[in-house]
Amino acid sequence: MNRSAIAIRQKLEDQMLRTHFSGSIYIEQKNEVLFEAAGGDANRSEERKNTIDTRFGIASGCKLFTAIAICQLVDKGVITFYSKLSHCVDQSFPTFDEGITIHHLLTHTSGIPDYFDEEEMDDFEALWKTVPMYTLRNCSDFLPMFEKGRMKFQPGDDFHYNNAGYILLGLVVEAQTGMKFQEYIEEHVFKPAGMMSSGYFALDQLPSNVAYGYVELDDGSWKTNQYSIPVIGGADGGAYVTAPDMGRLWNALTGGRLLGEETQHEMFTAHVDVRKDVYYGYGLWIHNKEEQIYKYHVMGYDPGVSFHSAYYPNADIVLAVPSNHSDDAYDVMKAVEDTLID
Repeated sequence: MNRSAIAIRQKLEDQMLRTHFSGSIYIEQKNEVLFEAAGGDANRSEERKNTIDTRFGIASGCKLFTAIAICQLVDKGVITFYSKLSHCVDQSFPTFDEGITIHHLLTHTSGIPDYFDEEEMDDFEALWKTVPMYTLRNCSDFLPMFEKGRMKFQPGDDFHYNNAGYILLGLVVEAQTGMKFQEYIEEHVFKPAGMMSSGYFALDQLPSNVAYGYVELDDGSWKTNQYSIPVIGGADGGAYVTAPDMGRLWNALTGGRLLGEETQHEMFTAHVDVRKDVYYGYGLWIHNKEEQIYKYHVMGYDPGVSFHSAYYPNADIVLAVPSNHSDDAYDVMKAVEDTLID
């Protein structure tokens, strides 16, 4: 075992015990597994423990999958990054600017209204008081929640993180392929990447070896997130993955097995300056340090879900940390960066 593996094992095993971490951790460097472990319960009622092969919801972490699907359509010449939304889907959006392009949607610069605007509300669970979560099974099911809203700004004028924009990208995938969005991702992203344990699973039809998401209540008790998130994930979030499968995704993506060279370059390009040393590409965050790319990063948060995964190009390290608690994943990522990444 090399020094890096020894150092990170000591650091993370201590942290997992001290924080009662619930989830799994996978770290790989140059195709060698440095650390993999799991802690906490996948099912508290049955005292079923999380393992490295447990499947976790990753919320918005899977916007990357949607971006990959769009890039694949560009590779095939079906669309371009600057195709207009109105030319790519059958639906019409009278209140939206006609100039909205695929690029705007990928980079959160379209200006369209969102169905969950994090600047205006912070309780994702509150959405389902008026819209039953069990009715949201397809991308089109989300449209009534935002399709008649007003533009927030003109396309390209600003960055505003937007879930609805990725719902529209899911509709583009469906319109251009004739496949249901979830089926397309499983066939054209997960399968070629070797992510054989991952998928889009409905909460009322969960397969084996899935972690239930847990939300802690004010009195210290807990509940599952069964009524806190849409019944099945889609283009803006909600797939289930294992931590090793997420490692396979990064390896397939950076290894050129999912996209052509030009589209992969576009995905990893810093298209939008979000804040100091933080940029957005296509479906992923790009962090700089000392004017060099430090990491490519995806993350997701829902009630009962926290997720961070990153590729650190200089160190050639892949990290995946899915958790079935609302806030466990970030501290693990920070510990890994403090220990392993220059």
